[in-house]
Amino acid sequence: MIELRIALPLAAFELHVDEELQHGVTAVMGASGSGKTSLLEVVAGLRRSARGRVAVAGEVLFDSESRRHLPPERRRIGYVPQDAGLFPHLTGLGNVRFGARGDRKRVDQAIDTLEIRACLERRPSSLSGGERQRVALARALATEPRLLLLDEPLASLDVGLRERVLPYLLRIRDDWRVPILYVTHNVGEALALAGEVLLLSEGRVEAKGPPLALLSSPGLAREAEAGIENLWPATIVSHHASGGITVMETSAGLPVAVPLVADRAVGSRVTLAVRAEDVLVSLEPLRGASARNLYEARVESLLRTGPDVTLRCALSGASLLVRVTPQAAEVLRLTAGASVFLAIKSHSVRVL
Repeated sequence: MIELRIALPLAAFELHVDEELQHGVTAVMGASGSGKTSLLEVVAGLRRSARGRVAVAGEVLFDSESRRHLPPERRRIGYVPQDAGLFPHLTGLGNVRFGARGDRKRVDQAIDTLEIRACLERRPSSLSGGERQRVALARALATEPRLLLLDEPLASLDVGLRERVLPYLLRIRDDWRVPILYVTHNVGEALALAGEVLLLSEGRVEAKGPPLALLSSPGLAREAEAGIENLWPATIVSHHASGGITVMETSAGLPVAVPLVADRAVGSRVTLAVRAEDVLVSLEPLRGASARNLYEARVESLLRTGPDVTLRCALSGASLLVRVTPQAAEVLRLTAGASVFLAIKSHSVRVL
């Protein structure tokens, strides 16, 4: 349990958060300037002017009433800012070891989780943006944190690098099981990583709940206008060089064909990404179509997200978000409970 009872004067308003968060990943979202980074800084112990109380797993880190204020280095909190915050004079290994509480085995585990052995003897100036973020994440894990604070760790990366780093965040969530406060503007990241969203607006909590449940809320709908990605953990089943495809199977058992990725071994774990607007909806089974991925599904809900309508569809134990225009939803007479047929071109599926 993460207890946040926080009041912090800012230039335009006072940040006020009074919430209890469960273990797992909580995405902190909201417009720029809504107080997201300031919230992380209070939890990390970097804002001495804050009032209130912060506790993690029953241990009080800050309580202004009793004047308890653990310094940042004693809070056992891993903090990764947007710019990674690496020490330029240290190698990758030196950065990871800095502040490490665990033994060498724990440090090695962090290095292997982020796959950065090729970066250990290099300094930050020689690393790519994605490599710097992975080193920063490994450094945070090596401190054996009770809580991770990630401030838009993918925001400064281009699309290609962002796609390479995202699977490592999923691995941290699943393998390390440390609570995470994750600041992001990307709805797809929140859907893939978080069990809960804390939506801020001008320093106040506008909404709190599961990402899908908040999709139609004004704040999250605004963020969703930039696009929504479906992210599925999957395993490589087979390669078919003559046909130019690789067959995957999602964790829910859904078969997915993608363009050939022969450099990935059969049995490898990957993450598949499909943009909601790249899914075609039909009321009848599609025949003679070039799309390789054809599924029968049921519409669970329709949500207005910005100018579009987002369908939440259930298929073979998986959930898929599909974006259509309001006119398409009206013409197809789409309603909750309706049976539909979905088509996804193999080239619309990206392997992360």
